[in-house]
Amino acid sequence: MEQWHGKIAVVTGSSAGIGAAIAIHLTNAGMVVVGLARRTERTLALKEQIFANLRNNLHAMQCDVSKESDIVVAFKNIEETFGGVDVLVNNAGVVRDTRLIDPNNSLPIRETWETNVMGLVMCSREAYQSMKRRSVAGHIININSIVGHSLPYSVEALISSYNMYAPSKHAVTAITEVTRQELLNDKSKVKVTVHELIIKPIGERF
Repeated sequence: MEQWHGKIAVVTGSSAGIGAAIAIHLTNAGMVVVGLARRTERTLALKEQIFANLRNNLHAMQCDVSKESDIVVAFKNIEETFGGVDVLVNNAGVVRDTRLIDPNNSLPIRETWETNVMGLVMCSREAYQSMKRRSVAGHIININSIVGHSLPYSVEALISSYNMYAPSKHAVTAITEVTRQELLNDKSKVKVTVHELIIKPIGERF
């Protein structure tokens, strides 16, 4: 972590769960962390878990990653306030309780796709452009799920929570590889990696 000491890390979905844990860990490790979340007050409350001498290194910006306009504004503000992005952790995601074949389920289906897929792509785009402008050997980290590789068969009710979630995480797997190839073709020093986690409870946003 020494190479990242004092560098700028952006963590999406920083207000709770995995995103909050990542924001706390990176701040305590010496990075300047900007947490993107709809509920900034929850991100700021994490300062209580930060070492006293590092609490001012945790910041929060309002951003709903399902909205491209929010993402563009947030990264512009990060550029103006902190100089740019060195590390991006794409953590924000949603799980919704519905089935693909249920009626009138457009809202949860679209929200899952817009947050888990489009939000990740747009945040990566903005972060990379920031890194490229400054010739930074940055790092993009995509938080994925084990269902992004294989979908276990189940007749249990829990299967309804997979709906668009599993396809969105399969997309993250493919997007990470496409991004890796694009970075190579761009002769970039920026790295992209993916980390798999277990599915979150139904209805949670993280």
